[in-house]
Amino acid sequence: MKIYNTLTRKKEDFNTIEDKKCRIYVCGPTVYDYIHIGNARPMIVFDTFRRYLTFIGYDVNYVSNFTDIDDKIINRANELNMDSKELAKKYIVECKEDMKNMNILDASTHPLATEEIDGMIDLISKLIEKGYAYVAEDGTVYYDTKKFDEYGKLSHKVFEELIGKRELKVTGEENKKNINDFVLWKPKKENEPYWDSPWCQGRPGWHTECCVMAPKYCNGPLDIHAGGEDLIFPHHENEIAQYEPVYGAPYSRYWMHNAFLNINGQKMSKSLNNFYTVRDVLNRYEGRILRLLMLETHYRAMLNFSFDLMDSAKISLERIENCIESLKFIINNTSKSNDIVYKDKDELYKNLKFIANNDLKEVEKQYVDKLTEYIDLFFNKLDDDFNTADAITQIFEIVKLANLNKDLISNNIVLNFTNNILLTFLNILGIKVNSGSNDDDNEIKKLIDLRNEAKHNKDFKKADEIRDKIKSLGYEIEDTRLGTKWKKVL
Repeated sequence: MKIYNTLTRKKEDFNTIEDKKCRIYVCGPTVYDYIHIGNARPMIVFDTFRRYLTFIGYDVNYVSNFTDIDDKIINRANELNMDSKELAKKYIVECKEDMKNMNILDASTHPLATEEIDGMIDLISKLIEKGYAYVAEDGTVYYDTKKFDEYGKLSHKVFEELIGKRELKVTGEENKKNINDFVLWKPKKENEPYWDSPWCQGRPGWHTECCVMAPKYCNGPLDIHAGGEDLIFPHHENEIAQYEPVYGAPYSRYWMHNAFLNINGQKMSKSLNNFYTVRDVLNRYEGRILRLLMLETHYRAMLNFSFDLMDSAKISLERIENCIESLKFIINNTSKSNDIVYKDKDELYKNLKFIANNDLKEVEKQYVDKLTEYIDLFFNKLDDDFNTADAITQIFEIVKLANLNKDLISNNIVLNFTNNILLTFLNILGIKVNSGSNDDDNEIKKLIDLRNEAKHNKDFKKADEIRDKIKSLGYEIEDTRLGTKWKKVL
C-alpha cells in the first residue's frame, strides 16, 4: 500500500511502527453546534480507511477527540446563557447521533480536551524548560517559533518576520517575540472556565490539546495523523513544533489530509446561504447516501456537494441494491442465498479460488475471470493512496457484469459469491445494504401472496389495491417470469 504523505509531498510505501498495528489520530470537531458536512468528510474518509486497514489485517488503534473547550464554545454558551461544559456535552451527544447515522464506527478512544489539562500543563512546562516557550507578564505562555529550525516543514511555508506591522496583530499579541509565535496557555477572562497552572489561572491553547491527547491514547508517536487540509497550518504544524523538541522523535510517520468541500461549486458559507449541517442533509437523505457521495471523490480532490449529486448517489445505490436483490431472487428460486461478508482478504480470495476450481460452464469461467479482474482492481485502487473513487467504479463494473450474465449462469455458487463480493465491498466502504428479513418484509411477503391469489382469481381490482398498499409502505414490486420481486425504495 502507498499513501500520499503531506510532509514529503509524495506517495510512500506504508510501513507502521509496529508490524500489522496502526496508530491513527484524527482531529475531531469543536462541539459548539451541529456538525456541518465539511466536518463529515474526514469522519467518513478516515473511518473508511480504518475499515480497510482492519480488513487487510491491521490491528488499528483509532483515536479521535472532541474539542470541548474553545473560544467558539465559550462564545456560543454566553450567547445562549449556558454553561460551556453543558453546551459541549449537548453537542457531543448530537455529533455522535450524526456519526451513527453515517455509520461511523466508534473510535478506540474519544478523548476530551478538558480531561487532559494536567498533561497539557506538563508539556508546556517541558517546552519552557527546554527554551522553546516563554511566559509573558500577564501569564500567557507562547511558543517561540524561532527556536524550532524545522518550523514550517509540514505546510512547506517560509515565514517572514512582520516586525513593525502592528495592524496585522490582534489584542494581546504585543507580548509576542515573533509574529508567528502561538499561544500555549492563555489567562482567564470574565465568565470563562479556567484551570490553575504555574503561570496563571487560564486554559490551554487549541494546538496543545491534540498534541497531548494523540500520543497519550495512541501509546506513543503516531503512524498516521489525519484531518482536513485546513488543519495543515497552523494546527498540525504547531503540534509538530511542540512534540518533537520535547520527545526528540518524529511526531507522526504519515500525514493524511482530505481536501475541502464546496457547495454547488462555491465555498460553504452562511453569508451565501449555502451552509448545511449533517442534520440538515440527514433529514432529507439516508446517511449511507451521503457516505457514498463522499467516497465517490478521491479524498485529496476537491469535493463538490449538491442535492442533485445526492440524488445521483441515491440512484447509484439503488442500482447496486437492485443487482443484489436480483441475484438473491434468482438463487432463492432453486436454493437459498447465503449472505456472507468476508472478514478479510485471505478469506475472500480463498473462496474465489474455490469458485474458480468448480466444474463451470465456459460462460461461467469467463464470468469468474472477469469478476476476478474487478476484485483485484478494487483492492489495487484502495492500495494506491486509498482511491475510493476508482474502487467504487469496480463495484459498478461488477454490477454491470452480473446484470448482463445472471440469466446465463446456472451455478448458484457463482451468483452467491457475486452477491457476497458486493456485500463485502460495501461493508469495507461502510455502506449498509437494505436487505434481509424483518417484520416489514414479512408483511410485504404476505401482501404479495394475497395479490398473487387475487390475480389468480382474476380479481384485478383487489390486486391493484394491494399493489397500491405495498407502494404506500415504501416498497416497489415487479412481476417476472420467476415470480414477484420486491424492494424497499430509498
